[in-house]
Order: sequence, then C-alpha cells, then structure tokens
Amino acid sequence: MSKPVPVLTIDGPSGSGKGSISKRVSEKLGWHYLDSGSLYRALGIAAIKNEVDIDNEDALADLIDKIELEFKKAEQGNWGVFLNGMQVQDQLQTEAVGHVASKIAVFAKVRSGLLAKQQTFQEAPGLVADGRDMGSVVFPDAPYKIYLTASADERGKRRYKQLIEKGINANLSDVIQDIEQRDERDKNRLVSPLVIPDGAVYIDSSFNAIDEVVAQVLNILKNK
Repeated sequence: MSKPVPVLTIDGPSGSGKGSISKRVSEKLGWHYLDSGSLYRALGIAAIKNEVDIDNEDALADLIDKIELEFKKAEQGNWGVFLNGMQVQDQLQTEAVGHVASKIAVFAKVRSGLLAKQQTFQEAPGLVADGRDMGSVVFPDAPYKIYLTASADERGKRRYKQLIEKGINANLSDVIQDIEQRDERDKNRLVSPLVIPDGAVYIDSSFNAIDEVVAQVLNILKNK
C-alpha cells in the first residue's frame, strides 16, 4: 500500500500569523500550500461579482462549483492566489471581502461544499494547510497539527500595520474590535467552530518573530 501524503495543519484565529508561517514552512519542506481562508474569500468575491445574496445559503453553495483556486508563486517571486486563472491577491485582502467571507463561513452548506475542494490539495510530497478547522474537520487524521495564536491586541497591531503599509486608512481600536468580533463568530458558530484540534501543539506567537515560529514548527515536525 502506498504511504499516505503527509499533512501539516496550522489553525488559529485571524491575525495569528498562520498564513505567513504556513507559506514559509511549505517552502522549506517543498510541500504544497493551502490557505483555506482564501477559498471563503474567493467565494465572497464570486458572490459579489455575480450579485449573489450573501445571506442566501443555497445560492452560495451552488456557486462553489464555479470557482477554481490555485496557490502559486507569481512572477515577482511572491505567493499569488488565482481565482479561475485570474490573480486576486489584492482583492482577497480587503476588509470588505474579509467581512463577507466571515459571514458566509457560518453556513453549513458552504462549509460542506468547500470541504471536498480543500481535500483535493492533499498531494505528494505533502501539504501545509492553514485555516480555522484544518486539523479538526478537514484533515482530522493529519500527523502534524499546530494551533497558532496571539493576543487580540497584538493581532490587531499586526493587521493595522499591514493596512497602513498598503496606504489604507485605519483606526487601531476599530481593527482590534473587528478582530475580537471575528474571534467570537469563529468560536461560537454552530458548524466547524474554531477549536484547538486534538493532538495539536499550541504556539503563542505574541512575542516571537516569524523566523522563530517557523523554526519552532519545523523542529516539531523533525522530532515527532
């Protein structure tokens, strides 16, 4: 029998750094990468583009079959997200799309429809998957699981810095409040709530640089 393709899941709340960490770890390992949050954001973009009511669960579920997402390096060497062949990285990062993604992620039919699509990313030589239910729902049998978090204040400061660097006006208090509200929605939704997956290693990145966390994650894989 062939050996199962290994999966490393990195779950955590918004702004915990799981995206940056996951990308770097996947590069170090030479594994594929899945940003599950981008699937929800891509569905949000498709819903906006096709004028689909984001409160209509059935219509959103029907839209899933019309989206194809790829994660790959763009010409400049940076990671790019491609929706139906078009790069949508900048659109994915907007607050408006993030808000839509957070709202549609609570629907059971949306999460069910995207589940199979996410599992197709499990290809040799391995997969690094980041999100909020990767280790608990999408890849519950993954041999390697990380739960990455940081304080709401620290995550808000990181997000605020990103927005300012992009030339987007923002208020730090509002950003932190938005982070806290997203945490509540993610932890208390009825379907696939944000939890610490069974067997996951808990990492608080509040006071650690990205390189330090990457080294910690790689060390966990090496010693397990």
